Amino acid sequence: MLLDFSASISPLGPPQSIVQGLHDQMGAVLAAYPSPGYGELRASIGQHHGLGAEWVLPGNGAAELLTWAARDLADCRRVYLMDPGFGDYARSLRASGARVESLPLDVELLFDAELFLDAELGWLGDEPRGACEPLNWPALTADDGIVINNPHNPTGYLFSAESLRSLLAQGGLVVVDEAFMDFLPPERQQSVVGWVQAFPNLVVLRSLTKFYSLAGLRLGYALLHPDRAQRWQRWRDPWPVNSLAAIAGQIGLRDKAFQRKTWTWLPEARRTLLSGLQDLPRLDVYPGSANFLLVRSQVSCTQLQTQLLKKYHILIRDCMSFPALGDRFFRVAVRRSEDHQRLLTALGTILAEIQAEQGLAEQGLAEQNLAEQDLAEQDLAEQDIVPKAQAVAGETM
Repeated sequence: MLLDFSASISPLGPPQSIVQGLHDQMGAVLAAYPSPGYGELRASIGQHHGLGAEWVLPGNGAAELLTWAARDLADCRRVYLMDPGFGDYARSLRASGARVESLPLDVELLFDAELFLDAELGWLGDEPRGACEPLNWPALTADDGIVINNPHNPTGYLFSAESLRSLLAQGGLVVVDEAFMDFLPPERQQSVVGWVQAFPNLVVLRSLTKFYSLAGLRLGYALLHPDRAQRWQRWRDPWPVNSLAAIAGQIGLRDKAFQRKTWTWLPEARRTLLSGLQDLPRLDVYPGSANFLLVRSQVSCTQLQTQLLKKYHILIRDCMSFPALGDRFFRVAVRRSEDHQRLLTALGTILAEIQAEQGLAEQGLAEQNLAEQDLAEQDLAEQDIVPKAQAVAGETM
């Protein structure tokens, strides 16, 4: 059976409350169309965030809502996009004809030991580090737009909310994807949801897929000004969210016990995986704030991914789709401890084999170089002997 570390979905879900709720209501909802306005779902989401239902627009996953955000962003003079970043951002923006300008994020800087506490002290990855942020925010005009991912994918870096306030004040359209923000307990989140009503140029995207393990149902939502919400609603097809997803969303947001369970589980599970990866040779790990870790490797990650899949049926997320990262980085989801052990054991074995092979190759190369050096010295010696012998022969004659 495949052990999937490539998808950053909680291993704790779906919550039993959702499973039971869907079972109880299945017969009643399958034969009827969903409510076109999704009033109950919007009210539940709004209540969860302290907003009225008119500030909420549910979608068929955050990906569908990203399509409408890109259509709005296409009207901007230029759109800043963090690099590396989630590939769907660039895809949606290109499809809408937006003019994209790269905003480089210094990934190597994130691996600088000064940006997080020593592993022996324990890393407080949920703490914002605004003064050390690894990019320079652009000066936006009212005609510009920007897409921000917080916590950032694929690094897991958590931007401070205050660092985003200046962008909002500049008047350009700011789209903040907070798909992984739920994994932080409320007191550590750096969400900008609370500013939606103050800034009509702010759109916040959220996903229920990852936290509640609902990838098969597809459910996300946007928090945005009601005028923008109505415009997006006019653009899209009716009934984008199926009835089962709508029910699951309402139940999940009310399940405070599952939320607390996740917030308790994740920090220790992430720390354990981080420690295990750091103990392996040729790997460096960035201790991000989300439910995944970015790993920098001295070994080809394509090679690691292939061997893990073929020999151990374990799948990791390579970073080849992030041009700024390439073949020297991979990402792994935080899972249960027994899954971590399988991954760490397999990685350790593969890395040891690669190191042994490279050691033999280096030894063979060294022996070859030594042999070639001996031959060269013998040639020089012979070249030196011949003239001497000739000289001696001439004297004896």
